Amino acid sequence: QVQLVESGGGLMQAGGSLRLSCATSGRTFSRYAMGWFRQAPGKEREFVAAINWSGSSTEYLDSVKGRFTISRDNAKNTVYLQMNSLKPEDTAVYYCAVDRYPRPGVRSRPLDYDYWGQGTQVTVSS
Repeated sequence: QVQLVESGGGLMQAGGSLRLSCATSGRTFSRYAMGWFRQAPGKEREFVAAINWSGSSTEYLDSVKGRFTISRDNAKNTVYLQMNSLKPEDTAVYYCAVDRYPRPGVRSRPLDYDYWGQGTQVTVSS
């Protein structure tokens, strides 16, 4: 059974930093791209960042480029999201997800991912 467990969320003032982690099990982690998504109250889930199986290719939501960095440690079956210069509009529940298939490249659509974590709350105060 595939499991993803996020951690690292919390309350932070604007301008601060947080590092989210997503530990995975039940799938050969190193063969799959991974993604981070977020969902704010009353809004649809949106793509934040994705990384390919090797870590050589990444993609970001325009509004987080230069502030967020996605990375992975295949030896630890873990993907990370380093979030710097946080803004109040970054407030949301953040989810990690694993690609539906072992394939090249990265994807930004939720339907391309088949397993999701339970989410971790990130709140940024102004």
